[in-house]
Amino acid sequence: MLRVGLTGGIAVGKSFVSSVLAELGCHVFDADHIARAVVQPGAPALEEIVAAFGTGVLAPDGALDRAKLGRLVFADAEARARLNAIVHPRVHAEQDRLLREVEARDPQGIAVVDAALLIESGGYRRFDAVIVVWCQPEIQLARLMARNGLTREEAERRIAAQMPSDEKRRYADFEIDASEGFEPTRRQVVALHAKLRERAG
Repeated sequence: MLRVGLTGGIAVGKSFVSSVLAELGCHVFDADHIARAVVQPGAPALEEIVAAFGTGVLAPDGALDRAKLGRLVFADAEARARLNAIVHPRVHAEQDRLLREVEARDPQGIAVVDAALLIESGGYRRFDAVIVVWCQPEIQLARLMARNGLTREEAERRIAAQMPSDEKRRYADFEIDASEGFEPTRRQVVALHAKLRERAG
């Protein structure tokens, strides 16, 4: 089975690429969904997060309040590193478990893990190929402002908090330029899928 990591910055079109790969028959996993699962109430990761950051990061029902935690770690690199050290190993372990399950069912298949922090977490090393989705900076900014109702300054701050697309592209085996919108992006994904099928076959 071919294991593929898919990544890209905020609002570049990564989710669309991921959805097209799923349509084409790839087994697609969203690292963000997995990250939510590993911090459910009662999970060891949540207990460690509370020990590290206090009960203020919990919602009234005992679940993790991701917005509160996000505000805590967003501007503090040290706190973010502490959180990542708790969450990333568990996310990777759960990804590996899911990938083994898929491989047992479909040894010739293509499994794609869609992960925003694939490169930053070092997780990219665990994959046979890495796809980086990117778009022109002005287009990314406009998309983020429109999607999240942010001011230009807020959107710029969010983008600046991430690894730049140019840096991510240095790790890419394949790139998708999503600047032109849905149809041109879909054509690129279809062509890329054919190459992945060859490698998986």
